[in-house]
Amino acid sequence: MKIVDDTALREILAGLPDGATVAVSGAGGGLLEPDVAFRSFEASFKATGHPKSLTLVHALGMGDRKEKGINRFAHPGMVKRVIGGHWVWSPRMLAMAQRNEIEAYCLPSGVLTQLFREIGAKRPGLFTHVGLGTFCDPRLQGGRCNEAATEPVVELIEIDGKDVLRYLPFKVDVAVVRGTAIDAQGNITAREEPADLDSYDIALAAKASGGIVIAQVREEVEAGAIRPREVSIPGNLVDFALIAPSQTQTYHGPYSAALAGLSRDGERFDTMPENHLVRRIVAERAYRELEKGATINFGFGMSAGVAEIVARKGERKDYWFTIEQGIHGGQLLTGDLFGIAAHAGAIMSSAQQFDLYSGGLLDQTYLGLAEMDGEGSVNVSHFGGQVSGPGGFIDISQGARRVVFCGSFDAKGARLSVSGGKLNIDRHGDVRKLVPRVEGITFSGPEAVRRGQRVTYVTERAVFELGSEGVELTEIAPGIDLEADILARIGFRPIIREPRTMAPELFRDIVEKVA
Repeated sequence: MKIVDDTALREILAGLPDGATVAVSGAGGGLLEPDVAFRSFEASFKATGHPKSLTLVHALGMGDRKEKGINRFAHPGMVKRVIGGHWVWSPRMLAMAQRNEIEAYCLPSGVLTQLFREIGAKRPGLFTHVGLGTFCDPRLQGGRCNEAATEPVVELIEIDGKDVLRYLPFKVDVAVVRGTAIDAQGNITAREEPADLDSYDIALAAKASGGIVIAQVREEVEAGAIRPREVSIPGNLVDFALIAPSQTQTYHGPYSAALAGLSRDGERFDTMPENHLVRRIVAERAYRELEKGATINFGFGMSAGVAEIVARKGERKDYWFTIEQGIHGGQLLTGDLFGIAAHAGAIMSSAQQFDLYSGGLLDQTYLGLAEMDGEGSVNVSHFGGQVSGPGGFIDISQGARRVVFCGSFDAKGARLSVSGGKLNIDRHGDVRKLVPRVEGITFSGPEAVRRGQRVTYVTERAVFELGSEGVELTEIAPGIDLEADILARIGFRPIIREPRTMAPELFRDIVEKVA
């Protein structure tokens, strides 16, 4: 292991072969993101034109939606291909993909994390059910996200009479990871970080491929200062270490013991405002689907409101909370810090967490609902010809026994209010979310039926259930007209038997009207 400064690192990067594959670890909000090292990549390319024509691979999205993270690589000629699990944190790279300036692929975050592990063990790719029936399935898009992406990255095979996807392995020339500190033997610890993510798996994949590992850390410590069980990447996997004393825990502040799981009480963090009308109604209705003692995952957005209700009621001990970044328990944070928990009960690698999900050990998951269709399929990844990526959505939704989707009935300009225990539609939204056919299949309704999953779709004005016969309308908000406010506003005809009225207490008076 060699300690390098920015100048030395830039010299190393300028000497990388054209077309090298770079795998990077990190997540949104600056979580475990080695942005100081990324800055060296960017500076080297601007000064010398190298490294160029890179293949960039990242399981989770990272960046500040402006300059940091994956945005550092979004320069013409610097990157040829990107395989990402989540893209929204990098609008620059998204724009390049939309203009076909790069080959753009999108695969599930768990698939990419576990594929790194398979590459590191020199196994012949990742064989899994995750992605069947979704846009990752080669019978659909095969993970391709623009016209420039033509090469296959996944194939359909049959094992023991069952369809399975094989995600193809690739060589990793450079791994870029991050930790809190490195000792004189090269051991890295992430003990003061909120997660471990896939750092070890990425480093292993690079070394097994004959590549190099670059680690960004906050400080160097003496040999023995890192306890063996605190080592996240052993020194024999590390080639170069960049010391970044200004490294922060996230984009939103200095190091917090609470976010690293190093304190049990004290610091608290803001949650969703209770007076957001639609979010409150959806979260409170979805909360009623919770099963005591269940192992649960909460996704980004409106579904996270269910976890906040549980926290406010003091009921966290009644459930086992998880998120794909490897967190168990604690106070789940939202917004840009989604994927982090304060006072976590356990912090595992994301590869281990995705194993739990893939293995069917998740009782319930609460996920966002951006678009759904009459087959019960859901889209959270493709909009207006632009890919945002699924993150862990596909891995989680396919592995859970019980799936609850949470979202507003429509979008853009909708105005609603409540009075007398009823919901009033003051203005319908301009964008319909219940459509004849979703733009991209992030969750396949037919596959869910085949797997025997129970699936519920919760909106503020109606609740739907997926069954063998299709999507059924099971509940209607009080004050809502079935024909005018629901059927005339969706792109398919649901099954209608005897829909119940949603509980009036969900529609208690609230002062503020919310668009």
